[in-house]
Amino acid sequence: MTPVVLALAVVFGIMIAPAVKQQRQVAGRAFLPVNGSKLDWILGMIAHSYVDSVDVAHLEEDVAIPALLQELDPHTVYIPAKDMQRTNESIMGNFGGIGIQFYKYRDTVVVIKVVPGGPSEAIDVRDGDRIVQVDDSIVAGRKMSSDKIMGMMRGEIGTDVSLVIHRTGEANPVVKQITRGSIPLKSVEVAFMANDTTGYIRVSIFDMNTLAEMNRTIADLTTRGARKLVIDLRGNEGGVLNIALNMLNEFLDADRLMLYTLGNASPRKEYRSTGRGKYKEIQLAVLIDELSASASEIFAGAIQDNDRGVIIGRRSFGKGLVQEQRLLPDGSALRLTVARYYIPSGRSIQRSYEGGKEKYYGELGERAQHGELLEKDSIVFDENLKFFTLGGRPVYGGGGIMPDIFVPVDTAGTSGYFSDLIRTSFLYEFTIDFMDRHRARLAGKKEVKEILDYLNAYNLVNDVANYAEKRGLKRDEAGIKASRALIDNRAKAYIARHVMDDAGFFPVFLQRDDTFAKALENISIENM
Repeated sequence: MTPVVLALAVVFGIMIAPAVKQQRQVAGRAFLPVNGSKLDWILGMIAHSYVDSVDVAHLEEDVAIPALLQELDPHTVYIPAKDMQRTNESIMGNFGGIGIQFYKYRDTVVVIKVVPGGPSEAIDVRDGDRIVQVDDSIVAGRKMSSDKIMGMMRGEIGTDVSLVIHRTGEANPVVKQITRGSIPLKSVEVAFMANDTTGYIRVSIFDMNTLAEMNRTIADLTTRGARKLVIDLRGNEGGVLNIALNMLNEFLDADRLMLYTLGNASPRKEYRSTGRGKYKEIQLAVLIDELSASASEIFAGAIQDNDRGVIIGRRSFGKGLVQEQRLLPDGSALRLTVARYYIPSGRSIQRSYEGGKEKYYGELGERAQHGELLEKDSIVFDENLKFFTLGGRPVYGGGGIMPDIFVPVDTAGTSGYFSDLIRTSFLYEFTIDFMDRHRARLAGKKEVKEILDYLNAYNLVNDVANYAEKRGLKRDEAGIKASRALIDNRAKAYIARHVMDDAGFFPVFLQRDDTFAKALENISIENM
């Protein structure tokens, strides 16, 4: 379990289109349209003449529009006006808030991490503080969702929010008045040198800040000796298409096809590299999994089709449809599919959605059931969808990007007991309890090695088991023995995150990551 970050969701490779004409309204009741479809006429008749009072907006928003879109592809969606602000935050890469990460721990709101340079840090909110009250609302000791608490602390930039805080060592509550500011959403979650010559970058989304973040990060890694680069796109559900293409351009020689789009009302449009990329010589590995979608698949697919690097992991999601986000007069929007993406070999990465949305999104579960996450051989390729990379290697269409090197889900060391520790959040919550007791001694440590040296003095596995038993999870000595290395790694990674945020978590967590290890072994395409 990880802390709730004051941020929300992702947006999948979209374009913005103009607003359409607004239907005329008077005193909240629509006139019959002068021109329009049958649906316009029917809604107008209901509003104007129906026997009882009817919420026409509800019929339109919650009944008619969803029914219409249900007949289209899974990625054509309607975005209500109330959700547009958060949707746009995901595109822009920032939001209005107070700059903390928090977690609901035993009905208390614990500040896990204060965002450096944010409004909370400026007025001395600290890691480990317990938030008792937000404005006039008590949040401690109440069954209140994290989303609701998050909504209370987020808001328009420049507005104020009051927090009442319990702080260890303080006899009286601490009251803080915070002015909300612009809080950046990190898309490049972490970067570090994996060894003397290889840098690692994890990209969680392609937003408006990603290209600048990536360029700064790679520049730093190359000055530290990186001649090889692992880009981790696992779990990356997409983002802004042009940002992904600009990022891709940095790695390709001139005039390499990166992508083309084609639709019934959209003529073929090609995107080619300029040759001005700064990282055309660096050796490259890209990590993907079944949750890598849309823009991340385009990036990985273009690298693969141009024989520019090695793709490692498991088959990606399979989302290859182009959406335009078309604004509507009331502030809502329709994200309409207008074309398909085709990567350089000519294959479409979009998998079939003929069985409907439920079957479409349930397909990931089906992959697990028929063994795809464990065995590459369980995947049947359609020879009619066989394509070739620039260098003549065979690749297949039909849904998603199949990696050059398949790495199954790592089940080594798992047990029912370990699963229970994760399911109950007891393992993560142990680390909060640990930090409460050790924060002062860990706070000054700036290197992962320092943190691990400190933690190695403790039997964390036994301490986790004791903590979980006190919380109601019976000790299972066989499960503890089987999962000892996993429990130890996860506990250390969480504690390192408490101290150094993601810069602490990932270097520890990845020590037991088979896909990352395989990337370090096969960073060059020549080694395949």
